[in-house]
Amino acid sequence: MNSKRLLYVAGPTASGKTTLAIALAQKFKTEIISCDSRQFYKEMTIGTAVPETNELAAAPHHFIQQRSIHEPYSVGAFQREALAVLKRLFKTKDTVILVGGSGMYADALIEGLDVFPDLNPQIRIGLKEQLEKEGLDKLGKKLKELDPGYHQKVDLGNPQRIIRALEVSIASGLPYSSFLGNKKVPDFFTTKKIVIQWERQSLYDRINKRVDLMVDAGLEEEVRNLYTHKEINALQTVGYREWFSHFDGAFDRTTAIEEIKKNTRRYAKRQTTWFKRYTDAVLVQGNSEISSILKEF
Repeated sequence: MNSKRLLYVAGPTASGKTTLAIALAQKFKTEIISCDSRQFYKEMTIGTAVPETNELAAAPHHFIQQRSIHEPYSVGAFQREALAVLKRLFKTKDTVILVGGSGMYADALIEGLDVFPDLNPQIRIGLKEQLEKEGLDKLGKKLKELDPGYHQKVDLGNPQRIIRALEVSIASGLPYSSFLGNKKVPDFFTTKKIVIQWERQSLYDRINKRVDLMVDAGLEEEVRNLYTHKEINALQTVGYREWFSHFDGAFDRTTAIEEIKKNTRRYAKRQTTWFKRYTDAVLVQGNSEISSILKEF
């Protein structure tokens, strides 16, 4: 059995993942890999709840504010880079901590990603041009010809997914669906998942309080400084979109704050649903003493 272990601390936003991850890192004298996709970018600090300076100093962290919002970053790129960090850390550590609420990024690292062929970027450029000239329906019909099985399942109103399937099918000469399910699962470590749970109203109260603290800490000004870049994909997230709408005159400041709270609660609900799939996870109550949780590991 592989002696190298990845402890993944999961849970909805505002559940206390950072505190538990640091405590685990200190117990095992190890380092932390963040899989919070909102904390990758150095221009976003307050609205993404980046760990405080003292928290970052308490244990070495990776993938915290290491990129600019102007640099596109995919789940595939994260997986490759995080696997490289894990291989390096496991040379001297038996345990490494993974933490974050972005389940898709965590799953990519733990379970692998479907393997696709190398793609010619000119194919995507051509498909985007065709989309602008001829519309999405024409691309949908093309997908039906090349991969009728995937055509039946895909959201035909989603241009990104249609173009992705087409570029793989065209580049490989094979249906896009033939590449699905070909994951290569990393085999140099085992994973133990830890999911933090809260009673719903208690979690919602924590979310509301944290939003208020973010506003007090200067969230509005942070987002205002990013307003000219509001179309960038990294900024299409809760805590930023609502301020952009406020700056555009869609609603007043008080409403913007309430919208952030509401949308954060909805996000937490989606995260909770995602983590219910982790049937092998250790479930811990958010109001438990950290010392008692640490004894389980």
